Amino acid sequence: MSHHLGYAPGESKPEGAPANHRNGKGAKTVLTDVGALRVDVPRDREGSFDPQIIGKHEQRFTGFDDKIIAMYARGMTVREIQGFLAEM
Repeated sequence: MSHHLGYAPGESKPEGAPANHRNGKGAKTVLTDVGALRVDVPRDREGSFDPQIIGKHEQRFTGFDDKIIAMYARGMTVREIQGFLAEM
């Protein structure tokens, strides 16, 4: 959300930035390989924010564990994987 809006939470809005700003979070339940998972998805006023990992209106998130294992198998450390997921 910070990248989408152009400023971090708690910071003042940069000059010339659009009037769009944070508008709380919406909860949704995603079905994974191991069961249901509750996810809080941030919202913006204009509704233009599109989540990268689990998109809008998606209810299934299969293969997440396989993707993590594949990154680890390619030589990424656990810290690098955590950083990648936090960045996404």
